[in-house]
Amino acid sequence: MSWLTAEQALAQLGTKPQTLYANVSRGRIGARPDPDDPRRSLYRREDVERLAARQKGRRPARTVAAETIAWGEPVLETAIATVADGQLLYRGQDAVTQAEAATLEEIAGLLWQSSAPPDFSGRAQVRQPGMPAAYRTIAELAATDMPTTGRIRNVLIADAARTVSSLAGALAAPGNAPIHMRLAEQWNRPEAAEAIRRALVLLAEHELNASTFAARVTASTGAPISAAVLAGLAALSGPLHGNASQSMAGLVEQTRRRGAEAAVAAHLRQGQTLACFGHRLYPDGDVRAPDLLQAFALPQPFAELARAGEALSGERPNVDFALAAMTTAFNLPEDAPLQIFALARSVGWIAHALEQVETGTLIRPRARYVGP
Repeated sequence: MSWLTAEQALAQLGTKPQTLYANVSRGRIGARPDPDDPRRSLYRREDVERLAARQKGRRPARTVAAETIAWGEPVLETAIATVADGQLLYRGQDAVTQAEAATLEEIAGLLWQSSAPPDFSGRAQVRQPGMPAAYRTIAELAATDMPTTGRIRNVLIADAARTVSSLAGALAAPGNAPIHMRLAEQWNRPEAAEAIRRALVLLAEHELNASTFAARVTASTGAPISAAVLAGLAALSGPLHGNASQSMAGLVEQTRRRGAEAAVAAHLRQGQTLACFGHRLYPDGDVRAPDLLQAFALPQPFAELARAGEALSGERPNVDFALAAMTTAFNLPEDAPLQIFALARSVGWIAHALEQVETGTLIRPRARYVGP
């Protein structure tokens, strides 16, 4: 892979530096720190050349489609959520503001447009709570639940509430309390309940990310609501999505041994992107991270990493960093970030499933064949 300096990229694009930075923040041009000078950035040559060619004339439809799938322009209309001007909005309301006091149940009511917050209680706890139990529980529902086709919205909302209740039953303590309190009880960390509540609200929805797209495609076939959640869970499990916070472990260990500045510098000299820093949709920093980080005292290795990472890479900690820090701060289970992510995002997946059902259309893109 070949990289260009800012001067070389600007010469090819014929634009101002602000336009170059905007294209980077929108994910149209890949960037990384310059190994020889971490204060400067290098830009992926093929991305620059593609955008330069685009400015010379209209692109073929197949090129537009390919760019759209990879952090490009929106591909589906939605009224559920968006990231705009550095804000995360849930049906037009600031998610950070909602995180001040709302519960996941209340956010589900907002995103699902139900008359009242759904009831996620009453589901029996499994013998061994955890992600394996969560997958099994939702898979069993998906195998037996009714399809969405021909069923009215109120009935589908009931299916949705039962699905999230089942997921909560596989991960959290039983009872009628809000999910964040049941998770804290399951982990025997009542002092973490407030931070968990805030995390659940901030992670409930994030427009058309990979797991949401998987859930929405599934819903477009008429599959049960629980099947859409199962598809979302499958996509969430990848290290580039719901398990991203676990990539912090090596960096934290190196920080404890060598100090944050040395750990970050060594990482960047290898040409690697700094894990859990920066987000393509937030040029000025992931707004969810500082909001979650204020809910607890930041453990020392993470405090050092936050300072060194931003100083050397120019990127700020994102929500995956905050989840990893929260896990350490409260001594939560190692996969607590994934469990929190799964419970929170199930609400968003269902909102998209319900919206897709209303369209009555099948999501079926074409492939551009390049084989023999």
